[in-house]
Amino acid sequence: MLYFFVALFGLAIGSFLNVVICRLEKGESIVSPPSHCTQCGTRLKPLDLIPVFSFIFLRGKCRYCGCKISFRYPLVELITATVFMLLFWKYGISFDFLFGIYLMSVLIAVFFIDLDTKTIPDELVVAGLLGGVFPVVCNLFYPVAIYGDRWFFNPIIGMFAASGFLFIIAVIGSLIYKTDDAMGMGDVKIFVPIGMFLGWRMSIAALVISIFLAGIAGFILLVTGKKNRKEGIPFGPFIVTAVFATLMIGWELLEWYILFI
Repeated sequence: MLYFFVALFGLAIGSFLNVVICRLEKGESIVSPPSHCTQCGTRLKPLDLIPVFSFIFLRGKCRYCGCKISFRYPLVELITATVFMLLFWKYGISFDFLFGIYLMSVLIAVFFIDLDTKTIPDELVVAGLLGGVFPVVCNLFYPVAIYGDRWFFNPIIGMFAASGFLFIIAVIGSLIYKTDDAMGMGDVKIFVPIGMFLGWRMSIAALVISIFLAGIAGFILLVTGKKNRKEGIPFGPFIVTAVFATLMIGWELLEWYILFI
């Protein structure tokens, strides 16, 4: 029964994330105006805003103008609900679960915005920083599982470990390729709040996993001819995927690595 309520909560948050994604991409406020059709501008009623079910009931079209609704909307809602349920399965009713779903909510928005625009809005970085204060403070009184210890400076170092490494890569890449966008600064900045949530060990683990995933994807795109060497790919989606993997099995991966090196 608890999983059912977690799923419903995830669907609701996913619906809100759709608003965040759509409006931040356009540079609009996420507070006003109220939800409306992006084509005809008609204000949506409560029955039009039920996550997933409204999309199915309306057959993927606006009730008022008949324009097609992107499948992205229910997809984001379903992904969010699934992520929430998996984190609940991993951490149960705990502060760790709350920290995990907050971080992943921010990062799901990062995933899709970076995929669309190759940018990570500062608003999402700030949201991550504000939320990241809670696990840092909580660790003083209650152990945060993902940190691995109660050392106060663990998340503080985490703020700069992975982000600092990415910043160095960005500087070196800019010098080698003589460009200012060898590595997006949004990727560097988003790792600061990630470090607050994960601590220094797991933030580095997330960075390594994200680079590994991006390398595989880049190789496949090059081999298939869908990208050339001069074309970049958004790194944000790989960061998000890596952070989720780290939240779920980060310490297990680290133990496996130590065992076999």
